[in-house]
Amino acid sequence: MLTFQQLKKEAPGIIPLLPMLYVAWADAVLTPSEINSIKNKITSQRWLNAKEAEILEQLLQPTSPPSDAELRSWVQIIQRSAKDIPATDKESLVDMGMAIAKINMDNTDFPMASEEAQAALREIESALDVVSLEVPGNILTKEKTETGGAKSDKSAFQPEEMQHFLEANHHQLRKKVRQIITDDLLAYQPVTNKEDYRETILAWAKVLAKQGFGALAYPKEYGGTGDMSQFIAVFETIGYHDLSLTIKFGVQFGLFGGAIANLGTESHHQKYLLKTGTLEYAGCFAMTETGHGSNVRQLETTATYNPETQEFVIHSPTVSSRKEYIGNALHSRYAAVFAQLQTQGEGQGVHAFVLQLRDENHHLMPGVSVEDCGYKMGLNGVDNGKIWFDQVRIPRENLLDKYGQVAPDGTYSSPIKSEGKRFFTMLGTLVGGRVNVPFAGLSAAKAGLTIAVKYALVRRQFGPENEPETLLLDYPTHQRRLLPLLAKAYAIDFGLTYLAKRYSEKTEADMREIETLAAGLKSYGTWFTTHCLQMCREACGGKGYLAENRFTALKADTDIFTTFEGDNTVLMQLVAKGLLTSFKHEFGSSGAFGVLKYLSEQASQTLAEYNPLFGRNADQEHLRSLDFLKDAFAYRERKQLMQVADRLRKHIKRGMKSQDAFLRVQNQFLTLANAFVERLILDQFIDGIQRCDNPSLKPILNQLCCLYALWQIEEDKGWFLESGYMEAAKTKAIRRQIDKLCWEIRPHALALVESFGIPDACLAAPIATYQ
Repeated sequence: MLTFQQLKKEAPGIIPLLPMLYVAWADAVLTPSEINSIKNKITSQRWLNAKEAEILEQLLQPTSPPSDAELRSWVQIIQRSAKDIPATDKESLVDMGMAIAKINMDNTDFPMASEEAQAALREIESALDVVSLEVPGNILTKEKTETGGAKSDKSAFQPEEMQHFLEANHHQLRKKVRQIITDDLLAYQPVTNKEDYRETILAWAKVLAKQGFGALAYPKEYGGTGDMSQFIAVFETIGYHDLSLTIKFGVQFGLFGGAIANLGTESHHQKYLLKTGTLEYAGCFAMTETGHGSNVRQLETTATYNPETQEFVIHSPTVSSRKEYIGNALHSRYAAVFAQLQTQGEGQGVHAFVLQLRDENHHLMPGVSVEDCGYKMGLNGVDNGKIWFDQVRIPRENLLDKYGQVAPDGTYSSPIKSEGKRFFTMLGTLVGGRVNVPFAGLSAAKAGLTIAVKYALVRRQFGPENEPETLLLDYPTHQRRLLPLLAKAYAIDFGLTYLAKRYSEKTEADMREIETLAAGLKSYGTWFTTHCLQMCREACGGKGYLAENRFTALKADTDIFTTFEGDNTVLMQLVAKGLLTSFKHEFGSSGAFGVLKYLSEQASQTLAEYNPLFGRNADQEHLRSLDFLKDAFAYRERKQLMQVADRLRKHIKRGMKSQDAFLRVQNQFLTLANAFVERLILDQFIDGIQRCDNPSLKPILNQLCCLYALWQIEEDKGWFLESGYMEAAKTKAIRRQIDKLCWEIRPHALALVESFGIPDACLAAPIATYQ
């Protein structure tokens, strides 16, 4: 190994190259073609003598890279020189190298100082494919606090200000919810068995109901405000507490109460809503069956009308028709049951009915059977059950008849003549459950990130000899594990805020689009939750595996989020189909070709927008330009839309049935849906930054936005490379920008997680105690 003093004596011409060599090897980016290019340039440089060229060639051998000790000695020289390097010279690896040489060389008049030599250095820098403005900040700084940790917990913004910005119009309401969920009445208790746990959750839900939280979305005359956005804000904040409570709250007030509010009429509201909001009437949402979950249209439970008694007979004709995994099943007095309505010998499709499960003494009504689902992977505070109906009779008035009425004589009528349209309209009114789930998932992910980041700011491991060990979050690998996830959590927050606003202000004309938004963001958000919590658990090592530090519950309780309220893979296909069928609900009709042709023409317009000169642009200003990022995401979505539309058109044109054509492009549907959701989230993130009028928040929000967008490009760089939108030099530069952004965001990590406003009593993880 050559020490710096030996280099200084035997090969001074190499010293200006140290920053470039360090960045290249530390980032592990040297490829054989790059090495060959550098070697060719080296042999042509007159300012390098034979000995220097020989040593430099040895340092560029891929089979024999510099040792850790050599890399460490290089960075020590760079860091020691940093205090004497002008700020302008720190922006370029070439200028930095020249400055280091001048500082450490006795003779300032050395050959490398010539313009010719500097031009050659820039050529080598270009051959290394290292962008000057992408120097990792950690090779220049080694600033320590009095306790020996990296100077990282000082942020340019106040967490309270960021929290207020994120929570927007419902900050005070969320503050009230936080006060309730941190009250001693709702203090976490050791879980010994599911029965006691369920009773605790029920008691907690009653505390929330007493505060009026459950009824918020209902009309004022039934205890609410008529504002769905308030209900969503409460639901999301409860997600910082026990997730069994969150789901119990959602089932009772959102699903059961929502079915009555949205599918029933005034008589149902008067009879049930007020007592539902106070939890005097506990209810469940009986839609899912053993044989049919996502495919609601094919439910098997029947509701046959008898005009002689003016009753519906609710029946489970097969084993697969039993209602399964029904939350609140063991506590409920009533159920909103979804069944195939049959009257006068004709089927009218799926409708909802209010059915009494138990009497006032909590005894099951005749013909009703309920069985406990038993222990689950998680959410064992929620009483899930299976329900059967054996010729159960209910009054005609128990049909929730907003979209379909049955007269005493059995005549069926509906304001929506088409059964298909009626079905989708009915389901659309119930999309609130799908809207809420990703909010709970995001709350759990935020809790996991808060625990992992705070732990990384106190846990130390390894470090220089005779110095304090290094904090976990000072390692670039640890930053890479957590900070892109933190940026993505912020990004999804903006996307979900947009969804909540759209849903709360919905009109009938908006519902198709809102259903697509809900399906996409629910899938994307809950998949993120699952991945994020796993990464956070791993980042906490063995401590993260202890139940006391919450990951056991967080991971187990959220795992189901990816499949309930719709399986994510199925939902993403619905998103893609919604994008393709703006004018029609199904493929295969004569008008489908017109839709596909139109979409193909729209998407193909982006080809003219693409400027190939941008393919290699690796400049930091360009890569962090929000316009560039927006264009990249929009281009990917529209190009994939064009490709899927074109494939479908060709398959159908060749005579293939629409269902078969759909199956042929099913996987492409998923990638298209993902591109759509990510473009939507990025747009909302950028809109949020533009709305922000707090100058202390904008810079960090901009950095988070860039980190999110560049990370997603890196995750999908195969597509960007294959499509020709980017070249390898650019994707490499993006990778280094991500590393640099992680380093820049790292000092704000604590403030960013504290901005979530998660109370310590809810976090309740010993390793999250930051000191």
